[in-house]
Amino acid sequence: MSKPLTMSSFITPTGAPSFPKARRGEGIYIWSVDGRQYLDGSSGAVTCTLGHGNQRVLRAMAEQATEISFAYARVWESDAHVRLTERLATLAGGRFDAAMFVSGGSEAVEASLKFARQLACARGQPQRWKIISRMPSYHGSTLGALSVTGDEEFAQMFAPLMAKHPKVSAPLSYRAPHGLDADTYARQCIEELERTIEAEDPDTVLAFIIEPVGGTATGALVAPDDYYKRIREVCTRHGVLLIFDEVMSCAGRAGRFLAAHYWSTCRPDIIALAKGLSSGYAPLGALLTSSDLVAEIRRVGGFAHGHTYAANPVSCAVGCAVLDELVERNLVAQSSEIGAYLASELNALKRFAPIVGDVRGRGLHLAVEIVRDPRTREPFPVQMGAVDQIRERCFQRGLMLLSRRTSGGRFGEWLMVCPPLITTRGQVDELVRLLGLALKDFQDAMVRGGQISLP
Repeated sequence: MSKPLTMSSFITPTGAPSFPKARRGEGIYIWSVDGRQYLDGSSGAVTCTLGHGNQRVLRAMAEQATEISFAYARVWESDAHVRLTERLATLAGGRFDAAMFVSGGSEAVEASLKFARQLACARGQPQRWKIISRMPSYHGSTLGALSVTGDEEFAQMFAPLMAKHPKVSAPLSYRAPHGLDADTYARQCIEELERTIEAEDPDTVLAFIIEPVGGTATGALVAPDDYYKRIREVCTRHGVLLIFDEVMSCAGRAGRFLAAHYWSTCRPDIIALAKGLSSGYAPLGALLTSSDLVAEIRRVGGFAHGHTYAANPVSCAVGCAVLDELVERNLVAQSSEIGAYLASELNALKRFAPIVGDVRGRGLHLAVEIVRDPRTREPFPVQMGAVDQIRERCFQRGLMLLSRRTSGGRFGEWLMVCPPLITTRGQVDELVRLLGLALKDFQDAMVRGGQISLP
């Protein structure tokens, strides 16, 4: 019998090096089976807000599993489910008082799209089905979420299986078209949204979905403040629902409990949450909306949607413990404070590593964009895999970071620098030092190879 294949064999090409084996985690560090220590500089997949080995979360998980580990949500309520709904509604505020819990981000986005569709049907508007999203963007790997994802490479393989939805330009702050700054380009993007709604026929457009603070597809993109106010006005004018994908940015990651809390004039109708909601300790995501909107669907028979593990008691107990830690340890405010310090230190790397083109984001949701020429913002050739090379140099030094390019590198490439919310200033210094060494090593290799020249 051949050796059984693990997940890593499915997702890596033939000949790729095997994944390291993790033995244990504590705080912001992970140790491999050979005893090496790694700083988890991207919180896994921008997930582990509390770091590893949090005792409160582990106790909550064990206690709930001892009481009852599964109660099918179409038949049973559980105390953990009710507690998590109440805690989430309190922290979200603003009439976000209805939550449906699922198993992760893609499910949360799927549920949000289906909820929007059923809401339109409940309102007597069955002709509304088109979801406008941005290019670039990422909303998940299920077919529905992938249909609204703005990434040409992702779309190629599965396009025959997906519905085709319109895309509009994301208000890229660092890569605005020639002659435009971030503000003027954002205004163009708002106008493009309105033109697209009108061209598609406003009566057929169901929703507009955005990541208010970008994820891996845009490298922590944050638009100018006026953009958020104006897209809300456009959506309201045309009866279009506004969906915030906060799968990454929720639970304090971006320096507020919800990134939506930065923009009081831009209240979304639906928010998709995941990742930091359970800090990676258990599969958990959520559709968050208002009880008023849920009431509209209930009047016509209820939400025709569900999953086996929806509102799983163990996952909900974990979510409660995570939210309690965020509140009692004041970690949302810490994310804002430490995030500002981290951003400052990352910007300081430009002094000796001019390949750092941009540092952006909010709180501890940050990205570093890598460029071949900081004056022209020219990226490295895609085939070079610059951010992958830098990520590997980081790993060799004991720092784990996510790297990403979207649509074959057409929008640039970056490293996600998103350590856990428990990260201290001293640990920020450690992270930046290791990243700086990796950047300098890569940059020196590029100079020696004639790939770049430095002033």
